[in-house]
Amino acid sequence: MPLYAKFLKELMTKKRSWRNDESVVLTEEYSAIIQHKLPQKLKDPRSFQIPCIIGEITVEKALCDLGASINLMSLAMMKRMKIEEAKPTRMALQLVDQSFKFPYEVVEDLLVKVGYFIFLADFVVLDMEEEAKASIILGRPFLATARAIINVQKGELTIRLHDEKMVFNVFKAMSYP
Repeated sequence: MPLYAKFLKELMTKKRSWRNDESVVLTEEYSAIIQHKLPQKLKDPRSFQIPCIIGEITVEKALCDLGASINLMSLAMMKRMKIEEAKPTRMALQLVDQSFKFPYEVVEDLLVKVGYFIFLADFVVLDMEEEAKASIILGRPFLATARAIINVQKGELTIRLHDEKMVFNVFKAMSYP
């Protein structure tokens, strides 16, 4: 039980008496609330999407998702890229609604060009309806490889390669380098 709840309970059940000369030390969070020094509420930065090129296909808005433990592409996208070398997989993907999907194959070591950086990435291929907005998902494996830093407050996604970096701003849709 939090200390403030315990204190209030003791006051209400008269196990503790309140004296006029008693002082209570509040934490920084409580002081901020009482003094109305709460941080400014910011707008929703939307999803973090970046343009990239895989093979000869330009993906205008690849979704960068820290919640995804894999990089994902649709079977239709794989066919458009004319990828013929893929490995069968026995992986099962559990979705948020607790249902399972079984991927078609896994494509390894695809070159993903983001701006002037090129990264290697493995993709799980799923036979699914393809939406123009989210044709591929770049998950944690890609974001780790790209040494991505996501600043939600500024709406910025920074990717780094060696000593160079590139910043994408989701608030300014066309500010890509």
